[in-house]
Amino acid sequence: MRIHTLLKNREYPNCTTLSREFELCIRTVVRDLDFMRDRLQLPVEWDGQKNGYYYSRDVDEFPQMPMNEAETFALLVAHKAISQYHGTPFQKPLDAAFRRLTGQLDQNVRFSMGSVEQVLSFRPFAPDDADLKIFEVLTKALRERRVLKLLYRNRGAATSQQREVHPYHLACVDNHWYLLAFDLKRNDMRTFSLTRMQKAEWGRKRFTMPAGFDANQYLRNSFGVFKGDAESDYEVVIDFDAWAADEVRGRRWHSSQQLTELPKGMLRVTMRLNNVEEVEKWVMGFGTHATVVRPRALRERMRKTAAELITRYEDADKAVSSP
Repeated sequence: MRIHTLLKNREYPNCTTLSREFELCIRTVVRDLDFMRDRLQLPVEWDGQKNGYYYSRDVDEFPQMPMNEAETFALLVAHKAISQYHGTPFQKPLDAAFRRLTGQLDQNVRFSMGSVEQVLSFRPFAPDDADLKIFEVLTKALRERRVLKLLYRNRGAATSQQREVHPYHLACVDNHWYLLAFDLKRNDMRTFSLTRMQKAEWGRKRFTMPAGFDANQYLRNSFGVFKGDAESDYEVVIDFDAWAADEVRGRRWHSSQQLTELPKGMLRVTMRLNNVEEVEKWVMGFGTHATVVRPRALRERMRKTAAELITRYEDADKAVSSP
């Protein structure tokens, strides 16, 4: 589209200027120009005196690209996924980006999207209401490898602290945004939730990413986004009754998971994790329909939580019944 605009405005770009603007090799620019001329039938011509390309006749609009049914469906899914940010600071820029993406679609595709939209929807649960300005600061720091200064509040803490970090990766896990970064004061990796960032600013100092850092590998043995100690290694085994098994079965909860069918419709899930904190919350969500087989550390956490809940509700009943 940028090349189309330059040619339409008679700015006479050439392969050298285009490769410099797009930061692409000249061969790629040549292939794009050939595609515009040979496949899209655009009147791309060379002007020797101007030392650049131009349109030999007026071109009102860029040709509409055909889309098959699968591509149309994928575009619709993207549109529905964007809807989870309705009412958040991300809604406006996401909507604008989607309008630009679909601006060249013909009426048949738009009609197909409208038809399929009646039978497909997303109902995300409590997406993050992250600060768009902070998000923009983080993405710029990530892109330019700049040191970040954060005003950050740890979970459950009453006050915030100044943190100086090397940002490595930004991840959206379970509708929550997290920054994976190296904390300079603690000399270790840390995970920061965007909703608990009160301020973020990048400075002039830059850093070098560690060779071979891979966010997927870093979080490989995490159930969600938090990473346990380097020495921590748990074989997590959970049995689900027939009611819960129907919800668990057929879904990818973790890359290491193994599913074993048990009698009476029950299901056993086995995973290899480096911490049990996040999986505890997941198991608690199934109530009495899930039973932790091992490790002992997770069983003890579940037992302690259950005991505290019994005490809490017993105290609540006494408070209600007292005059």
